[in-house]
This record gives sequence, C-alpha cells and structure tokens, in this order.
Amino acid sequence: MKNKTTYAGIPLEYAKLETANIILIPVPYDGTSTWQKGADKGPEAFLEASENMELYDIETNNEVYKEGIYLSDPINRENSPEKMVETVHSEVKKYINKNKFVTVFGGEHSISIGTIRAFNECFDNLTVLHLDAHTDLRKEYKGSKFNHACALYEASQNTNLVQVGIRSMDISEKNSLNNDKIFFAHDMALNQYWMDEVTDKLTYNVFITLDLDVLDPSIMPSTGTPEPGGLFYYETLEFLKKVFLEFNVVGFDIVELCPNSNEKSSDFLAAKLYYKMLSYKFLPEIEEEEEDQNFNSPFNKLSKFKDYD
Repeated sequence: MKNKTTYAGIPLEYAKLETANIILIPVPYDGTSTWQKGADKGPEAFLEASENMELYDIETNNEVYKEGIYLSDPINRENSPEKMVETVHSEVKKYINKNKFVTVFGGEHSISIGTIRAFNECFDNLTVLHLDAHTDLRKEYKGSKFNHACALYEASQNTNLVQVGIRSMDISEKNSLNNDKIFFAHDMALNQYWMDEVTDKLTYNVFITLDLDVLDPSIMPSTGTPEPGGLFYYETLEFLKKVFLEFNVVGFDIVELCPNSNEKSSDFLAAKLYYKMLSYKFLPEIEEEEEDQNFNSPFNKLSKFKDYD
C-alpha cells in the first residue's frame, strides 16, 4: 500500500495529529479470507476514491474534514493474524487514550477483533453494532481464533453485540447467537419498524463495525463474499444517522472492500459512506431556537470513558 500524506487530499492544516479530532487507521490485511482475495487492497482504493470526492456534505451542510482528520501510517501486513490483531489493538488504544475519535478502514473483518478489544477496554457498557451479511461468530476456524469468520465471537462474549443485516451463517454458529439481538435481512425486509427495534437494544456507548457486504451487491459488488438481499444506500444512511443522533458513537470501522479495477463505484461508495458517518458524528452546531424545536439534534455528546486508578 502506498503511503499517502493526507486523507482525501485535505490541506495540511487539517491533517496534523496534534490538532485533528479524528484518526483514520488503514489496515491493509487479507491473511485469512477464504474466497475472493483482495481486501488488503481496500484501504488504498478507498483513499484513492476519497481524493476524488467533494468534501462539502449537502445533507448536513458541513465540511467535516475541518474537524481535522489525521491519516496514520498503515498497519502493514503481518506474518500472522494474531500479530495483526495485537498491533491493531495497540494502535487503536493509543489514539483513544489521546482523546481522538478513532476510525479504522480494512482489510478483512478479522482486523475488528483488535479494534473492538481496544474500545471495550476504554468505554463502559459498550454496544458493538455489527452491520454485515455474515454472523462471523465461529469460535475458531481453520485452526485460528483470529480468522475473519471469528471476527465477532469475542465481542459476543464481552460486549452488548447487536447484529444487523445478517443473511448467511454456518449452523455451528447458532450456539453463539443472541436471538434477541440479531436482525436477519429477510425479517427486516418485512418490518418497517426494524430501525427502532435495533436501537432499543443499544446502550449509550456504541462502536460500529460495518462490513460492506451488508449492502446489496447491486450497489456494492466489490466485496470478497457478496450476498444477495442486502441493504440499500439511503436506508443505510437513515439508520446510521439515527444511531449517531441518539447514541454516543465512540468510533467505527469499515471492512471488506475488495476492489475491482473494472468497477470503481464500490470504492466511491465506501469513501462516501465513511465521510457520511463522520458528518453525522460531527454535526455543525445549530441555532438555539432550532435546538429547542429538535432536542435530539446535538450529537457531540461527551464520551463516557472508564475511570482508571
């Protein structure tokens, strides 16, 4: 992966670690995927698309990059998934402890094991909101607990895991499911209230892990394991905006972009989705009169850090 100086080509004044509110960590790792390879090229494709994206968001009337976005050095390919998870965990926790809003772009979904572990150590009563076509709940797969098929198992044991958009799983994963906190795509398609039902399951502090194959392959074909019957763009944005508005989203990762040189729309969708999520997190301050009319509007809630002795 080529090192880039700044995210999306933003001016250097908004890209300095000392003043940036947002950290972006690329993790070009694809060591355990079992079908289509190429997720290690995802961060580079995402960053390339981001450089060709307009940085004014019409919906939120915002240029969120002015919050400052520091692009860290990529976490390079490691010899083992265990080492990769350890490195991701260390780097993410380092930036959380600097009071930054930390985001990660993968890479395959196994990177989220380290990311979630770091957030769970730093935030009380954490919900992991998992948007994905797959449950990823195997305790071990192909001899490793750090396989992409195991990406959410640890979270299922240690956090309030809520899974959304699921439409593919192995029968062995049924024992790890929390049936009250899993939303299957075939049920969601018939339930106009699914967004409210999901948010009823969340705690105040929320970390979002978003596998791009949660989206329908008609709009996101460039993933390693595309599954029919996924979410579409505007319903995804509606749901994400609701979560950012009503809860304290403490960070997020996006994974499993598997770029195709003949299909660039997926790269651009990933770039726009990342920027949208930042725009929802850092809404501009609104006028007091407007705030009185819409008490849910302020989103920059104070983080609930754990107290350390």
